[in-house]
Amino acid sequence: MAVEWRPVRQSRTHELVLGSIEERVLAGELKAGDRLPPERELAPVLGVSRSALREALRVLETIGVLVAQAGRGPDAGARIVRNPDDALGRLLRLHFALGSYCLEDVLEARVTLERSSFHAAAEHAAATDLDEAAALVARMGAPDVSVPEFNDLDTRFHVQIARSSGNALTSTLTSAVRESVRPLILRALEAAEDWPATAAAVNAEHAELLRLVRAGDGADAADLVERHIRGLHGTLVEDRPGE
Repeated sequence: MAVEWRPVRQSRTHELVLGSIEERVLAGELKAGDRLPPERELAPVLGVSRSALREALRVLETIGVLVAQAGRGPDAGARIVRNPDDALGRLLRLHFALGSYCLEDVLEARVTLERSSFHAAAEHAAATDLDEAAALVARMGAPDVSVPEFNDLDTRFHVQIARSSGNALTSTLTSAVRESVRPLILRALEAAEDWPATAAAVNAEHAELLRLVRAGDGADAADLVERHIRGLHGTLVEDRPGE
C-alpha cells in the first residue's frame, strides 16, 4: 500500500511530524518493518526542514518504534520497529528518578503484575521457556556469581516468566517496572552483610517459584512471588519512609 504524505503546519514542527507519522501507523499505512522515505525526500513532502524531521525521528527512536541506520544502500534510513521493552523501561526509570512515582507505587505494581504473570505461566508456559528460566536460576546459584550479575539474572528470570505467561503486554510492563528499580535493588544486594547467604535465600525462592510453575500450581506461585517481591523490594520501601 502506497503511503500518501502531506505537508504539515510549521507550528511546533517536529510534533506535527510525529503526528503525521502516528496517523499513518494508526491507519495501518505504516507497519513494523516498513521504511520511511529518505530525509531528503520526506522533509520537502511534509513541508518541514530536515532538522525538524530528524528531531521527530529521534523521538520515535527513543520510544522504541523506529530505528535509524546511517549509510547508504537498502539497509540505510529509518525503519518502523516494535521494541517497547527497553523504551518503556528507560522512560519509567527516569520518571521514578524524578519522583513521578514512589517506591510503594512501584512495589504494588510489581506485585499485581507478577501475581498475574506467574499464575498465567503455570497454565500456559512452554517447557522450553521454563528451561530458559531454569538456566538463569542455575547461574544465580553458582558460587562465583557477582552481585551485579545476580541482579541482572534476577531481572531476566522475572521477565522470562512473564514472557512465558503468553501475555506480551504483561511481559513488557513487568520488564519496565523491574528495570525502574534495578539500581536500588542492586544497592540493597550490595549492602547485604552476608552476600552468599542472601543470594542462596533469594535464589531458593526462585527455584521454588519455578517448581510451582512447572507443576501448574498457579495460586501458590502467585502467593509466593508476592512474598518474594515484598521481601527485598519491601525493605527498600521501609528504608525510605519519607516517600
